[in-house]
Amino acid sequence: MAKRIDGKLISAQVKDECREKVKKENLEVTLAVIQVGNDPASTVYVGNKKKACEYIGIRSLAYELPEETTEKQLLELVEKLNQDDTVNGILVQLPLPSHIDEDKVIETISPKKDVDGFHPQSVGALSIGQPGFVSCTPAGIIQLLKRSGVEMDGKECVIVGRSNIVGKPMALLMLRENATVTICHSHTANLKEVTKRADILIVAIGKPKFITREYVKEGAVVIDVGIHRNENNKLCGDVDFEDVEPIASAITPVPGGVGPMTIAMLMNNCVEAK
Repeated sequence: MAKRIDGKLISAQVKDECREKVKKENLEVTLAVIQVGNDPASTVYVGNKKKACEYIGIRSLAYELPEETTEKQLLELVEKLNQDDTVNGILVQLPLPSHIDEDKVIETISPKKDVDGFHPQSVGALSIGQPGFVSCTPAGIIQLLKRSGVEMDGKECVIVGRSNIVGKPMALLMLRENATVTICHSHTANLKEVTKRADILIVAIGKPKFITREYVKEGAVVIDVGIHRNENNKLCGDVDFEDVEPIASAITPVPGGVGPMTIAMLMNNCVEAK
């Protein structure tokens, strides 16, 4: 039976380390969180971020803007926060309403305050191995693997999904750890054959329970980034957990796996931004 990688436990360790650093070094850190409209999932995430800030000892500023906020108004607010020396991190909660260009907003955030790690400059720095903020979910997955004693050096890692937020930065981080990396996507031929080579399989495709045991090599480590509600309104991931758990050596559950790490690494980025 696979070892369950406990994201709640590991995220608590990361948050405690951040809290300790803030206290020990007497850091004054401020995170500004901007939410446009009231998407229910975004409201939950923003609430969780505020709680995490409070726990660690970081000041959080919340800007809850109406759905009809114009792109110009949002960009002006971001520019104002860029200029504010008391603000260390700026986070614009995605998705944004359809009349606002997300890329333009991300590019307006100062790379020095880009705690989400989405700015092209942050992504470029990651791709050439220079310091910069790293997208929180992939950074969290690296911590899950390291703190669970999973060896990455020399291992075959297959990533299913090529998004800018998870798939691509994940590949760069695994290369940094000396893994051999393959990225799969909707056009990959013979997907099962490719995923079955993986010592470490990371799945971020947004399809509930898509990955069954036929896709997984015996003894592989399986990281599930997906989050969905099934027909019974229960949370599930991109991996069919019950089917895959018996043959994996380690696996992340949903919920309680990758999810908690995203906020923990956001807090880590905020503390590093100081």
